[in-house]
Amino acid sequence: MILFRYLTREVLLTMSAVAGILLLVIMGSRFIRYFSDAAEGDIPVTILGSLMVFHLPGFMELILPLSFFLGILLAYGQLYMNSEITVMVACGMSPMRLLRVTLLPASVVAVLVGLCSLWLTPAGALQTEAALEEQRSRLDVSVLAPGRFQDFGGGRTAYISDFSSDGTEMQEVLVHEQPVAGAEKTHSYVTRAGSGYQETSMETGSRFLVLEDGERYGVTPGKQAAERLTFERYTLRLGLSRNRQELDSLEYATTTELWNDPSPRAQAQFQWRAGLPLMVFVLALLAQPLSRVNPRQGRFAKLLPAVFLYVAYLSLLLAAVDAVGKGVLEVALGVWPVHGLFLALGCLLLWHSQRKGMR
Repeated sequence: MILFRYLTREVLLTMSAVAGILLLVIMGSRFIRYFSDAAEGDIPVTILGSLMVFHLPGFMELILPLSFFLGILLAYGQLYMNSEITVMVACGMSPMRLLRVTLLPASVVAVLVGLCSLWLTPAGALQTEAALEEQRSRLDVSVLAPGRFQDFGGGRTAYISDFSSDGTEMQEVLVHEQPVAGAEKTHSYVTRAGSGYQETSMETGSRFLVLEDGERYGVTPGKQAAERLTFERYTLRLGLSRNRQELDSLEYATTTELWNDPSPRAQAQFQWRAGLPLMVFVLALLAQPLSRVNPRQGRFAKLLPAVFLYVAYLSLLLAAVDAVGKGVLEVALGVWPVHGLFLALGCLLLWHSQRKGMR
């Protein structure tokens, strides 16, 4: 029991350090991307935190298997360097017993990965896309920046000169509406107003841009005639709240929906999600014999080959998912041969380590 706690602590501490570094790098990269979009006025700054939280499960489902794999390599490699494994062998520790000890924390990591891949990641992706889609479908005062033309989707472009002191009213507003392809209206409208503000209907949820003291021009390309409207108050409908059910991509579908969908694309997505927890156990089986190093070699001697092996595993898995989705591979066969291949490789390496001994 003492030995089990010691080995588990070493592996999990090393895994946590690696996972923290990888998560910091990936989250930082995504945050910079979203922050750049917010600086351009594409999304409001207020939803940046929510977007990062929604992306977290998708990052963790890929980071945890890799960090656990590296955690075993580095932790056990250090034990070999300090000759602690030699002492364990003298006390009756065999590779199979060490594997049983390793599989216990692997089970915890696999549960976390399965929780992310089967439930949290698709839910977070749906929330992220719904939030971004809502920003694309409406003109929101919170993302407007004075002195800049900004595109808000639907063929609309807006410009304001400044905000009022309390930030609720816009000054010198210009809105250009380009006809959308396939729409009945062919006019291109330009609306200018001295001021404007945004309001939301409590009954329908519709959003409106209320413009005051301005003019509205409508022209049709190729025609000399034009429309001109002078108004004291003009209400421009920005759009309704989007229903999340419109986001029907398989990436956002629940695992139950994928299980009940017999299409190759749905089954490929399901096998990808279900295969990630299995990947944790296969990587644990591969990492144990790969962590065996000579004290003269150093603990990082087999780290680079192990990383290449992980990249090959993940690349073949992604290629198999793509092939199943396109119908090149049979759904019944799926991605499981890839897992079987590396499982067999892990068993071969473990057998070789058992035969050679843990000296």
